[in-house]
Amino acid sequence: MSNTINEVAILANGCFWCTEAIFQQLKGVVKVTPGYIGGIKENPTYKEVCTGETLHAEALRIEFNSQEITYKELLEVFFATHDPTTLNRQGNDIGTQYRSEIFYISEQQKQDAEEYVEWLIKADVFPNPIVTKITEATKFWEAEDYHINYFNNNPNQSYCAAVIKPKVSKFQKIYHEQLKNNGI
Repeated sequence: MSNTINEVAILANGCFWCTEAIFQQLKGVVKVTPGYIGGIKENPTYKEVCTGETLHAEALRIEFNSQEITYKELLEVFFATHDPTTLNRQGNDIGTQYRSEIFYISEQQKQDAEEYVEWLIKADVFPNPIVTKITEATKFWEAEDYHINYFNNNPNQSYCAAVIKPKVSKFQKIYHEQLKNNGI
């Protein structure tokens, strides 16, 4: 019987194809599931979310072993791998579904997120104001099967090659020590 303590974090920081490819590489991350949260429609589809009319964010449900990686360490990666100062936009991806938002599951997660954002502001880490929202988690809807492990399954697709691969490569260089098998 394992003594692992698995917790869940739900983070939205742009295209979930990009963010899944990053978080699934971290030591202590057990499972990363792309999906939708924070909207008004039950069981939305990707096509519906892309219209912006459902008000959902593309997000990740990250199951992690808290003895190997902490929620605060996940927040560090979250803020280091997207621009939390652009409203409803990450690079060329524009729309409310690409917003920066932390969906907390517990009061401790809420407090940790608020403290981390406060620290980033006081440390003047970003040149522009942080627009990341911190919101209580609602129902998380898993994305369609073809979105799961998208980058690894489609490395030569044009978006993957042009956008995700450079982002993942930069991440691997910076977070080499925190990667499963040190990126091997």
